[in-house]
Amino acid sequence: MGTPRLLAGLDRDPRLDREAHLAAHGPLPRYASDELVDLAADIDLRGRGGAGFPFARKLRAVIGSAREREGQTAVVVNGSEGEPSCLKDKALLLHAPHLVLDGALLAAAAVGAEEVVVAVTRADVERSVRDAVAERGPGGRRVRVARLPERFVTGEGTAMVGGLNGGAALPSGRRVRTSERGLGGVPTLLSNTETYAQLAVAARMGAPDYRAAGLPSEPGTVLLTVAGQTVVETPTGTSLAYILDLCGTRTGQGVLVGGYHGRWLDPGAARSADVSRGSLSAFGAVLGAGAVLPLPEDTCPAGEVARVTRWMAKESAGQCGPCVRGLPGLADVLEDAVRGGGRGALDAVEARLRAVRGRGACSHPDGTSHFVASALAAFPEEFRDHALGSGCGRRIVGALPLPQDESPPERLVVDWTLCKGHGLCVDVLPDVVRLDADGFPAEASMPVPGHLRPKALRAVRRCPALALRIQE
Repeated sequence: MGTPRLLAGLDRDPRLDREAHLAAHGPLPRYASDELVDLAADIDLRGRGGAGFPFARKLRAVIGSAREREGQTAVVVNGSEGEPSCLKDKALLLHAPHLVLDGALLAAAAVGAEEVVVAVTRADVERSVRDAVAERGPGGRRVRVARLPERFVTGEGTAMVGGLNGGAALPSGRRVRTSERGLGGVPTLLSNTETYAQLAVAARMGAPDYRAAGLPSEPGTVLLTVAGQTVVETPTGTSLAYILDLCGTRTGQGVLVGGYHGRWLDPGAARSADVSRGSLSAFGAVLGAGAVLPLPEDTCPAGEVARVTRWMAKESAGQCGPCVRGLPGLADVLEDAVRGGGRGALDAVEARLRAVRGRGACSHPDGTSHFVASALAAFPEEFRDHALGSGCGRRIVGALPLPQDESPPERLVVDWTLCKGHGLCVDVLPDVVRLDADGFPAEASMPVPGHLRPKALRAVRRCPALALRIQE
């Protein structure tokens, strides 16, 4: 929306090689160390990976640590993006990798680093970055591409540094500042892909022109991933509802902002909010990694949230009690509530949330518990109706994206030669079965989520005509 900056040139070429990159953006100017710090401070550049930490402060911290120790420094590009609802950093590294490398090399010159490491988790992203490095030819600072496991927690700072240092890509559980001790034990500047791309754009434009777009208090543009599939560049201050409309979707039942460690906005708040830290904070939300997930009217909110919670429990580091026991336990009681476990099940969810909060070795337990708590506050009637047995009658359509399962889900199959339209199946399994106008199942084959398999078996057993079966 508006004049593209990060995405400039992609209307003509699907991927900008070195030549196309220079044609779209021009040559990269040189900056002295203090000049680059001043530029980052002047445009209030914040980390675009979730925490929103001021980039100028990171630069100063690494420069200061290096001076105190009179040693080496390193620069790391966090291109892991382990959350399935986020695609913006993958999009940059696949389609505009030279812009990211420009920003990282500018930062490396400022902190005196001899090497830049780009950490990725996907094979296609790795190939794209390696191709970009080769296109630049020999000379200058070394750029190394490293492949790490594709997991949600890989992007956490100590997890990434641990993986790059040859260990497990898991959070250390210690409050270690990478600006003091990071890659190879040296002061390390670590930030995400979009942050470095924004730095490269600002270096070419200069602070006054960069600040011409967006809000005076939050200048520039941001990248958003809308509905887990569309990457959009927008000036800050743009209406969230307007962005959803341009992407062909609506606020629906609500909008999850910030991904699976984010917060839910009800439809009214989503229609009122702008894309800015100030606007979203007024509604108790943060932009985080830029994921914007509207929930359509035809899906089950409780089922969608339970499905993500189970995945988040599996994606934990597995190193402390809140991760090993707390998150799987939270997923268990939440699924029990969605299956009709009664008021006691909802009380158990609240108890699990209290037990997890503030006790994890990293932010994953807190982030997941806040996601669930926000959903309970946004959809109280949905969770209550499910817990008390009536449910909502809607299926789970996967509006909150998760990685593809290794094996396809089981399916509930109707034998039309036997079905008499008794309708008992929809009473048992309202989240899977819908009836048509004549009272028969609307579909002959329906996917059954794993957590609903017990109910599917009950539906098969209860069918008087023996017209149902479960098929892999």
